[in-house]
Parts: sequence; structure tokens; C-alpha cells
Amino acid sequence: MDRIKITQLEVFARHGVFPEENTLGQKFLIDATLYLDLRKAGDRDEIASSVDYGRICHQMDAFMHEHTFRLIEACAYAMARFLLKENPLLMGIDLEIKKPWAPISLPVEFVSACISKRRHTAYIALGSNMGDKEAHLRAAIEALRAHPDCEVLQVSSLIGTKPYGPVEQDDFLNGAVKVETLLEPLELLELIHEIEDSEGRTREVHWGPRTLDLDILFYDDLTFCSAGLILPHRDLQHRDFVLGPLMELCPDYVHPRLLKTVREMAEALQKEENGYGETV
Repeated sequence: MDRIKITQLEVFARHGVFPEENTLGQKFLIDATLYLDLRKAGDRDEIASSVDYGRICHQMDAFMHEHTFRLIEACAYAMARFLLKENPLLMGIDLEIKKPWAPISLPVEFVSACISKRRHTAYIALGSNMGDKEAHLRAAIEALRAHPDCEVLQVSSLIGTKPYGPVEQDDFLNGAVKVETLLEPLELLELIHEIEDSEGRTREVHWGPRTLDLDILFYDDLTFCSAGLILPHRDLQHRDFVLGPLMELCPDYVHPRLLKTVREMAEALQKEENGYGETV
């Protein structure tokens, strides 16, 4: 991806663990690499097609003066989030805050904290088959909208579906959302678990009834496996109640493992359910 670099921006501010650092202040140096698409700026030679790096320098300077952090790690993390939110054309940022006068009583050029933040696109499945199903799904969508590190870009229709798995239970209401997020995969998983819990979700029976079920289907084109999360969702190609909403949001999205589009997976599943064709 294209980049703009800002090097050694000098700021005098009040950050540090010791009281005198917060009172007297000290010098900080900031390096930033801004990631964005510069094709239009290169073609048109217009600042509106790029970011105003002078404005971003002033944003960083103002941020350092308007806040006080004990740790430069916290300062760098918060500033990276702030800059991405204030500058929609930025797709990502690498930020380094250097502390030349670090109080460590030994010769050192500087101590620094380096943070990388990126915008990510995630698709999240929604399901409910207890209580006011639509209310549970709408509450989940609003909770995602309300989170400072998430922006809901698209919401599918909500569809009634038969339950999946061996447990007898009421029919589901299902849908999906497309989200832009600054959260990493496990952070996003933690958030959706919090949202599920807020709607009274319990997990006594596998594939059992639930007030709210949220699953991360895709996260960029990432393939990922941990104890609590597999990306892409390992069974989405066999679930029409997932592929149906995804067909509204991203029919041409390519599954990074199967190398098939959502449309191709949906068509293959339809053929399988009609008794012919191969399983995806």
C-alpha cells in the first residue's frame, strides 16, 4: 500500500510515570507512516485525493498537549486510534513515539513505543430463536454501531430459518452485518461475546436455543485459528442461513481458503440440497 512518512516531529508535552514529568514536561519525537491509496492523488495532483500531512502533524501536536499519559505505550495506542478516526482516507498507521529524555540514569539515545493500527472489514452473522428475536438482533446491531472502534457499513435483511443441528427448537431469525473495525480478531470476538451476554445468551447446550448468536464469518482475507476462534468460520459454506444474508452483502467475496465466492458456495449448497452436485 502507498505511504506518507512523517519523521521526527518534535513536541514538548507532559507524559510520564514520575510527577515531575507531568509537571515540567519534556521533549518527544514522533515518527508516523500513513497508509492510504495515493493513486488518485498521483493522477490528479489534488490534495483532496490525499491526506493533509500538515494537518495530521498539528493533530498529533494537539493530541500530545491535550492529554496526559503515564506510559508512552498508552499515548501511542490512543493517538493511532484518534488519527484513524479523524482521517477517513487513512487505511492504517505505524506510529512511534520517542522519549529522548527518558529517566533511566544511563546513556541512551531514546526509548520509544511503536504501535500499528489498521482498518479491517469483518462480516458477522446474527441469529436468535428465543424471546423477541428481532429485538435481540436489532440490539446487537446498535451495540456494534455504538462501539467506538466499529462502524456498521451494511445490514442484510432478516430471514426466518429452520434450526441447524440435532437439537429440537424454535425457528431462527438470521441476518448478517458488514463492519469496519479497528479491533483485532480476538478483540472483536470479546466484543461480540459481551453483546451476546448483554442479551441474556447462555451456552449450556451446543447448537441449542439462544437469545442471540453472533459469529465472525470473515475478517479481511485472514485465515486464523485459536482455541476460541477460527477464521473464516469453518462451517459457513454449509449454512444457507449464513450464505443467504452474505449474498446481499458480498456475493463476490472470495473465501480465502476455499477460493470460492459467496455466490459459488451458495449455488453449490443449493445443488447439494436439491440432491445433485458436489459439496463445497
